[in-house]
Amino acid sequence: MFLYLEVDDERKDCIVQSFVQKEGAVGNGCGSELRGELGFIGATLQLRGVNPVVQPLTDAFGNVLVYNGEIFGGINFSSDSNDMEVLMQSLGQCCSCISHEDSRSSCHFGGSQKSVPQLLSTIRGPWALIYWQFKNIVVRSRCSWKEKSLVHWPTCHDSRLLLSSVSPLYSSKQQYDINDEKGKVEVDFWEELSCGVYSISMSPSEMDGHLIGKVKKHEWTDCELKELMMWERTSVEPKPENLSDHCTKVPTMQQDMPSTFSSELGYVQSAPLTTSHKVMMALRESVVRRTTMNRIYKALPVDQRQERYAPVAVLFSGGLDSMIIAALLHQCIDSEYDIDLLNVSFDGVSAPDRISARAGLKELQKIAPLRRWNLIEIDADLLKLTSETKHVMALINPANTYMDLNIGIALWLAAGGDGWLYEETSSNGRAQCLRVKYKSEARILLVGSGADEQCAGYGRHRTKYRNRSWLGLHEEMKLDMQRIWKRNLGRDDRCIADNGKEARFPFLDEDVIRTLLDIPLWEIADLNQPSGLGDKKILREVARLLGLKEAASLPKRAIQFGSRIARESNRKNFGSNRAANQASAGSVVIHGSSD
Repeated sequence: MFLYLEVDDERKDCIVQSFVQKEGAVGNGCGSELRGELGFIGATLQLRGVNPVVQPLTDAFGNVLVYNGEIFGGINFSSDSNDMEVLMQSLGQCCSCISHEDSRSSCHFGGSQKSVPQLLSTIRGPWALIYWQFKNIVVRSRCSWKEKSLVHWPTCHDSRLLLSSVSPLYSSKQQYDINDEKGKVEVDFWEELSCGVYSISMSPSEMDGHLIGKVKKHEWTDCELKELMMWERTSVEPKPENLSDHCTKVPTMQQDMPSTFSSELGYVQSAPLTTSHKVMMALRESVVRRTTMNRIYKALPVDQRQERYAPVAVLFSGGLDSMIIAALLHQCIDSEYDIDLLNVSFDGVSAPDRISARAGLKELQKIAPLRRWNLIEIDADLLKLTSETKHVMALINPANTYMDLNIGIALWLAAGGDGWLYEETSSNGRAQCLRVKYKSEARILLVGSGADEQCAGYGRHRTKYRNRSWLGLHEEMKLDMQRIWKRNLGRDDRCIADNGKEARFPFLDEDVIRTLLDIPLWEIADLNQPSGLGDKKILREVARLLGLKEAASLPKRAIQFGSRIARESNRKNFGSNRAANQASAGSVVIHGSSD
């Protein structure tokens, strides 16, 4: 989706523009005749509501809404409702004040109604939107942990203000040279829009021959959300007695669980919960929010439903994070539905992720034998992906390193869900296992992003702990969480959405983040222990609670290495893995590969 503000004037050489992050202006114009134009375009992946909703959505007052996201709390709506329609109704009830942040400003309604930023601050879940209110205010906003937003600020080369969820192919490789105090700098056409709520207000009386919009970034009005954005942990550095006290036995689901399980009500407590139980329950509730509130499950009547119907898929490596998500998903959706497990490999059956995925499937079948699990094996050859690589380059933009491209291609192929499935058949009384073509039609894809950042899963976390102990580890994890929207989530979301799937991230639920922050750091991870044991320790305990004993001991393996795309990319672009390592290939910027 995008909004553009364009000047209809041939004298583009005298356009003036400026932008300040906190508060400033974007402006264009020259000469006495000036026309402005606003354009709204939206594409819809219908996941909620009974009837299709066409974007942009307008109301009787002339307000316009373009929306991309999911609402999991903060605004009430029924399971049959479309969240965009409910959001539009709520926004229409807001006052026309830009905000109530300035106590000197007077609200036309005496402060009895919420401002738009106040309402948006209450929403739980990932979203991005453009809202044109009463034809004089544009509000552009997004959530704190999941990035969907690109922006092109007006320049002397291109006077438009564009806001978009995707990067069109034609603009993905455009760059500009901009003069600033330090000299000329190269600026990409698109950049990720940082977390926040923005408003742009325009007044004809202030134009003075130029079309000028005042830009303001608003503070979140929800105190809990502000605290999450700060990402401060309750307890960081342990005392000696803390470490000795924590060397206790981890209960398992089958034996020592201090509660009784109900598939409808969750866990009914009979004893105080351990920290691992709290994390498991928060994650389970997060999966529930992302999978059971959608009308999509009732899209097909039972008598018309195809033989295999999997409304939700999991990005599946067979590793710790994806195994936890798969096991929790099994608890959250009806047993009549299949669950698709999407696994991509650039080295056939030899890729580490293919090996662990097959082992993970067997473990899931043990704890849930009545569920039909579909392990979809997606095989790829990087050398044959010429046009696909150019396409993914546009999707990951403005990310532009070989590591970004490798991850983007792997995610894009996995989200496509077009692969092979092993099916058991019987012929002449003999059981056979055939590999058949299968394409996942699931429109919701659960992804494990955020687990490593919050639970010390990366190698750099171990390095920071070794050099600067607990405080250094905390600071590195905090940095990871505060930049995850820019480094990971925008890129990943666009690659997955291109396949008509909605990426959802259970580990980035607000309640999950708060639960993990309330746990002392030494209970989250113990990096004195070896890999596969001390890293993401709290999640390994959760895996054991779910009966996933083998998955609980698996080491961290990123998708680009587990799928072997990094190895194939190194050979293709650098000649060998060794040469790529010497060149630090992962961080090398790609030049000209999309031409």
